[in-house]
Amino acid sequence: MAPLLTILLRKLSDEIEMDEVLAAVAETIKNFAVIYLVDITEVPDFNTMYELYDPSTVMFFFRNKHIMIDLGTGNNNKINWALKDKQEFIDIVETVYRGARKGRGLVIAPKDYSTKYRY
Repeated sequence: MAPLLTILLRKLSDEIEMDEVLAAVAETIKNFAVIYLVDITEVPDFNTMYELYDPSTVMFFFRNKHIMIDLGTGNNNKINWALKDKQEFIDIVETVYRGARKGRGLVIAPKDYSTKYRY
């Protein structure tokens, strides 16, 4: 069974809180997902292709295919903000993995983030 590839893309020189969440959940999700940290300064073509300009970006791939996730934000390609809740991130990874195994290229997130920045 192929694992879900979870990639955190950012400049390695930046300190980011998402690293702590990923490090904390890595052991929990190791049976179905692998996490990699990629320095975006080393992959300029990838930056252009996926419009990587945020401080940190999380993307999902399964069997060499980009898996999109509908978070309610309008951008289905990536998560471009830091998630602070470990269980929330685990739920997202599990949802993406289940959808990807069924052959879906777009999965619906377990939570709607469209109101994330509203006060």
